[in-house]
Amino acid sequence: MKPSDLIQAIIVVIIWGFNFVVIKTAVAEIPPLALTAIRFTFVALLIAPFFRPTKQQLPKIAWLALILGCGHFGMLFIGLRGADAATTALMIQLGIPFSVILATLLFSDSLGWGRVVGMLLAFTGAALLAGEPQGATPLALGALLISAFCWAWANILIKQYSSIHSMTIIGWMSLLAIAPLSAASYFLESNQLTAIQSASWTTWAALAYIVIGSSILAYYIWYRLLARLSINQVVPFSLLAPMIGVTAGILILDEAFTLYKALGGALTIGGVALIEIRQARSRRLALLSSPIKLP
Repeated sequence: MKPSDLIQAIIVVIIWGFNFVVIKTAVAEIPPLALTAIRFTFVALLIAPFFRPTKQQLPKIAWLALILGCGHFGMLFIGLRGADAATTALMIQLGIPFSVILATLLFSDSLGWGRVVGMLLAFTGAALLAGEPQGATPLALGALLISAFCWAWANILIKQYSSIHSMTIIGWMSLLAIAPLSAASYFLESNQLTAIQSASWTTWAALAYIVIGSSILAYYIWYRLLARLSINQVVPFSLLAPMIGVTAGILILDEAFTLYKALGGALTIGGVALIEIRQARSRRLALLSSPIKLP
């Protein structure tokens, strides 16, 4: 990697790592589904007018709005309302083993011993995190599991929709997710307008960070890196985000660093890292074994 690419990758994972703390700050004042709807409203206003999908692409993005917009982000915000930032940063990494499971079921991918061991380690670590008395409520843990699963599902859909510009997906997924999230907030939450009107400047600063930093800038840089470099060069950097999230939660929000977090986090990150290493090896072997086309 060139130094400029390395710096950009580090910037992205730092933004994503601190994003857990920022969201935790914001959902303390505004209900999570309402906050998610507001977040997508601003993202849609900033992006959707400049990147238009075709009629054929719109149904695909609408499906992605339900899975990624409502399923992943909506449940992530709900989870952060009842879980600390450190636990959330680790639990959301279960999206990697969920991706392996979905790829095995949908595309008949072979697992191999490395991925199986990685999944066992990751889910064992998650079980330890779930057992921490002060880490998260049962509702929050359930929401985070759904969020991780939807993230894995969305990744498979995005791979299938590779012909659609990434900014088109971000802008119009955000636009189409506003209505279902607003409806869910209306029926499941209360005092949203009062909370929005009385929100402090720190909450609005957090929302600006989520919209501009995490939703637009970080994803734009990440997609550009994936377009220029190999997946093996880029994806391992994502493992730094939960470590930054845990550290930020402890240092900024004064969250306790318990034995549950230490052991559960080590097992989860270790399992995810093993899965990533085995998948990188599989991609490399597939590339080496593919026939060379002569001109």
